[in-house]
Amino acid sequence: MREKLTFLPKLALILFCLISLTYIAILGQSLLAPLLFSFLMAILLLPVGNFLEQKFRLKRSLATIFAVILMIAMIGGIMYFFGNQLSDLWADWPLLKQKANISFHELQHWISITFHVNTEKQLTYLNDSTEKALATSATIVATTLATLSSTLLFLGFTLLFTFFILNYRRVLFTFLTAVFKEEHKEKVIEIVSQIQYIIKKYIIGLFLQMLIVTILMIAILSILGVKYAVLLGLVAGIFNVVPYLGIFFALLVSCLITFATAGAGKVLLVLITFIGVHAIDGNILMPLVVGSKVKINALFAFLGIIVGEMVWGISGMFLCIPYLAMLKIIFDRIDNLKPWGILMGEEHKPAKKKRVYQITKKIKLEEKD
Repeated sequence: MREKLTFLPKLALILFCLISLTYIAILGQSLLAPLLFSFLMAILLLPVGNFLEQKFRLKRSLATIFAVILMIAMIGGIMYFFGNQLSDLWADWPLLKQKANISFHELQHWISITFHVNTEKQLTYLNDSTEKALATSATIVATTLATLSSTLLFLGFTLLFTFFILNYRRVLFTFLTAVFKEEHKEKVIEIVSQIQYIIKKYIIGLFLQMLIVTILMIAILSILGVKYAVLLGLVAGIFNVVPYLGIFFALLVSCLITFATAGAGKVLLVLITFIGVHAIDGNILMPLVVGSKVKINALFAFLGIIVGEMVWGISGMFLCIPYLAMLKIIFDRIDNLKPWGILMGEEHKPAKKKRVYQITKKIKLEEKD
């Protein structure tokens, strides 16, 4: 009875904490999302800042500014290249529009034959849908403007937070070690160093994976003669950063562009290419390039992605995996939380039968003694 009384308050407290944290995360999305993203970027840029400080004897603030400028230059270069590819697509917009009209008429003909709905009724349904869409156009424009402003705000906060975290990293580290008792100081230092190592390895691996997937897609689509192979390869590589769901969105966009420019035959080739590259990515690239000492099983990774999308959208989907890895590092090194680390991790392979037999035999001998 006493165990039940102690268990129920603990369960209630855990549930209350989870609900409170989720509510705070939803309310503070505009602040917390760029802060957590900046923490990852700061870990990635930390070697650059240390190198500039030690090699060129720069002050920490100046070294941090150069590191952040380097990050901005890399992101700007990717966006510029992506924008050039989109401008080529925009130049062919009349051709795409003509192809879309032809495909639309073919679809109308197929619907009229298959479902016995004549063209006039189809146009009536389409006009009704268009009127409803135009009636809500103000809402759509407002949502688009809000999304654009929130994106700019996210980028601005990310740059500022990255600078501050890098510049005051030793203050933050001193705080982490000072807030715990002296007897736990060594374990805290170990956890911080492991988080820094694992997350840096994860982010670098993620960028390498994105680069390899992009190159593979561009090469295969170019060989197959698919138009806008570079653009489609970039879309596949960039959206591959979002686990599980990003590849499906990239496939949808690529199939629509290919269908508008080359027809259904090329769409099938693009579909086969995406499936093949995704199989290579999931079975070879992901374990080899992105894989780290901390393994999050697919169940918790998928749950984390869903919860992240529900709370913070796309940014939550991207952030969930590295922060789940951080949680697992902490769980594995705290005795009371080790079961949760086991639950989040991969299943360990059982020992070989011979080894199990030897251990069992040794235990029996010890019992006899």
